[in-house]
Amino acid sequence: MTEIFASRRETLRRAMRQRGLDALMINQAANRFYLSGFELHDPQFNESAGRLVITADGRDWLATDARYLDAAARIWDRERIFIYGGGAAQDLYGLLRLCGSRIGLEYQGISMAFARSLAAAGPGLHCEAADGMVERQRRIKEPCEIAALEKSFALNHKLMRWVESQLKPGRTEADISWCIERFFRENGASELAFANIVAVGRNAALPHAIPGEDTITANCPVLVDVGCRVDNYCSDQTRTFWVGNAPTDEFRRALDLTRQAQTAAIEGMRPGMALRDAYALAHAVFEKSGVANAFTHGLGHGVGLETHEAPSLSPRADGILEPGMVVTVEPGLYYPQWGGIRWEYTVLVEEDGVRIL
Repeated sequence: MTEIFASRRETLRRAMRQRGLDALMINQAANRFYLSGFELHDPQFNESAGRLVITADGRDWLATDARYLDAAARIWDRERIFIYGGGAAQDLYGLLRLCGSRIGLEYQGISMAFARSLAAAGPGLHCEAADGMVERQRRIKEPCEIAALEKSFALNHKLMRWVESQLKPGRTEADISWCIERFFRENGASELAFANIVAVGRNAALPHAIPGEDTITANCPVLVDVGCRVDNYCSDQTRTFWVGNAPTDEFRRALDLTRQAQTAAIEGMRPGMALRDAYALAHAVFEKSGVANAFTHGLGHGVGLETHEAPSLSPRADGILEPGMVVTVEPGLYYPQWGGIRWEYTVLVEEDGVRIL
């Protein structure tokens, strides 16, 4: 794996040289892991396990605090590890001054207080926003990433086949959520990719519903949106079930239209297609049937080290579909009076279309 991380840094370095950057400080935890293999998770927003400083001349640094020195030394040349103290911004200013004068920063990964402290630490640095440089690289998945994603999604499919048998009257959303988490962990996942969504009845109209004590009844919809992490890569799937043998006409119609919209998108998606046009394929099905106002979110998003990453399939998205992208296709219809429908596949863009993972 060491060679993979080094190759990714070289690719990034070429993009940095095109922008004239002497160094790029990586603050986003997933980007740091992608480029170094150093700890994906940071415990909370105001604390960081470390930052990478990628330099144009190839003398990169892994910066962290003393707690993580041993962990860093296991994957990085100890002589290129920089330890900062409580005044991280001021310490990192000294490191960046050694690397050059024109510095790119991932501002989305730092607090305003950190940015101000870095700017006030001293003269000689020109810092500019460089958000998105690594994310653009991460859009195109390498073969090893695709293999990990296939494993993650295989487990998610297994979960969805199992979970329908668990949806019985009298069980709460929270109970089902805990059973899902336990199933994932007992079947090879290291953790959840995101907090489970289990939504009964009207709660299914909330795209990011939080499982609570609402109870499955004899005849009701249940929306399940879950994902797991296997080999560091996430899965993400949604299914909407009807518990009981008497689904309402509204449920049947919404489910049928949602599946039609998804099929239209998947069958029409091709490399070179504008991202917003992929969204339009699904939206057109809803618009033709007069229900487009109930489709309240984008068609999908990238999946990889993070559950939500670039690119986005929305009416405002820029860019095109490219081979190697992995994106969700998850149209939905939401009705506060009774609930909602979402049905989600994740697809890999290939040379001649897309393949469901």
